[in-house]
Amino acid sequence: MTSGAEPEAAWLRAAAGAGKRRPSGSRPVRPAQGPRRGARPAPPAPGVAEALRPARGPPPAAGCGAGRESAGSPSCCGSDGRGEAPARAGLGGAARAVAAACRGSLRAWPLPEKNETLDHLISLSGAVQLRHLSNNLEILLKRDFLKLLPLELSFYLLKWLDPQTLLTCCLVSKQWNKVISACTEVWQTACKNLGWQIDDSVQDPLHWKKVYLKAILRMKQLKDHEAFETSSLIGHSARVYALYYKDGLLCTGSDDLSAKLWDVSTGQCIYGIQTHTCAAVKFDEQKLVTGSFDNTVACWEWSSGAKTQHFRGHTGAVFSVDYNDELDILVSGSADFTVKVWALSTGTCLNTLTGHTEWVTKVVLQKCKVKSLMHSPGDYILLSADKYEIKIWPIGREINCKCLKTLSVSEDRSISLQPRLHFDGKYIVCSSALGLYQWDFASYDILRVIKPPDFSNVSLLGFGEIFALLFDNRYLYIMDLRTEKLISRWPLPEYRKSKRGSSFLAGEMSWLNGLNGQNDMGLVFATSMPDHSIHLVLWKEHG
Repeated sequence: MTSGAEPEAAWLRAAAGAGKRRPSGSRPVRPAQGPRRGARPAPPAPGVAEALRPARGPPPAAGCGAGRESAGSPSCCGSDGRGEAPARAGLGGAARAVAAACRGSLRAWPLPEKNETLDHLISLSGAVQLRHLSNNLEILLKRDFLKLLPLELSFYLLKWLDPQTLLTCCLVSKQWNKVISACTEVWQTACKNLGWQIDDSVQDPLHWKKVYLKAILRMKQLKDHEAFETSSLIGHSARVYALYYKDGLLCTGSDDLSAKLWDVSTGQCIYGIQTHTCAAVKFDEQKLVTGSFDNTVACWEWSSGAKTQHFRGHTGAVFSVDYNDELDILVSGSADFTVKVWALSTGTCLNTLTGHTEWVTKVVLQKCKVKSLMHSPGDYILLSADKYEIKIWPIGREINCKCLKTLSVSEDRSISLQPRLHFDGKYIVCSSALGLYQWDFASYDILRVIKPPDFSNVSLLGFGEIFALLFDNRYLYIMDLRTEKLISRWPLPEYRKSKRGSSFLAGEMSWLNGLNGQNDMGLVFATSMPDHSIHLVLWKEHG
């Protein structure tokens, strides 16, 4: 029967360096399982015990006060308060001797014996040793990979985390915050996913995390219906039929025989001139062009209010006008089912385009941006739309031009088009009772039909690469075109919705191609009200 001290002695002999090769056939002595709870550990072998025991110094000198010091406080002779001198040299030498002896033998032990040995050491340790062990284990086991890895590998790993997790990781330490904030690709991708424009020329590595924080705030405001605010313009005394917006200025044409130019940011009227009844307006810094219910088109000078040109020839109300100073051309669409092309400077009618069988409610003069068999980039293109069809004319090539193409959503005219048309030189977009139709301008093929829920009464205001701006009788909507889901809505008052689409419009539209923190400001939507005022929806400033 082996006594309780024998396993202990065997283990300590191995720890003391008695790890010489065992005789062939001998069996190793396994260490004990450790003392039972509450049991006093067996004493170590005398030789090793002496090596591990701290050396004691000479007795303290008389009057040194070693015996009078409180427990745990050092005395004048180096005692630790318990009458023991550290004797660091002796203890360090013994500890190093034991460690050197254990290193070779411990590595050769089986894993269970190693674990039992460590358990036994822990059971023999006091609070100071356990604290020392805990501190060193933390250093060995908890590795800060963002600090240890090369920066490129850290960035690669961070790309697999979502932005919200990355923001949480920024709180771990200053080092983590510095590395994560400088991971440009991660934050650029996060901004793109939110519909934010990316400017690759920005060199500041910390820039895009700041942009993301700004973007996430704006998108939260949109989701919570807190991104906009409203205002009103008051000044007309009769119904407002025509609106046109450009560069922070809004022009309104009314039945009170006047047109006004407003600064949207201040709400101040800059110009007010006497005109005819306005059904359509378009302006620049010097002039205003108006289409009227009196079947004519007129050009006015802002500064003096004088009429500089009068265009006569239509036999019905003029619902839409557009012009180009470079071409010296003005185009107009009328209730007489025709589109007329005029010389802007002289007022001469150059051509009358026929083929429509309904009121022409929209004309758009725009440069082409794609190449096809019918047109090249830089060619000016005229689009005209009625209730059922969109016609495409090569206005820049010749005055007596013929229609290139007619687009519709139903051959039997069972589906009508909404009176709003988007054309940016690449795509044509129009809304109908079936949804939003998008045509490729190079091939005239329908690229997609977007059908949000309850689309029967929704009209198109603006269309971009990322977002679309829509509205109905109650709400203004923002749609993410990548997912075709509505991401925000804003309540609208009861307004006057013209069947021709001239009494409401979108404001700034560059943000539809992606927000960037600078273009989400100014006018979003404007419409005329029954009380002759203008209701404005504006971006709220960033909080």
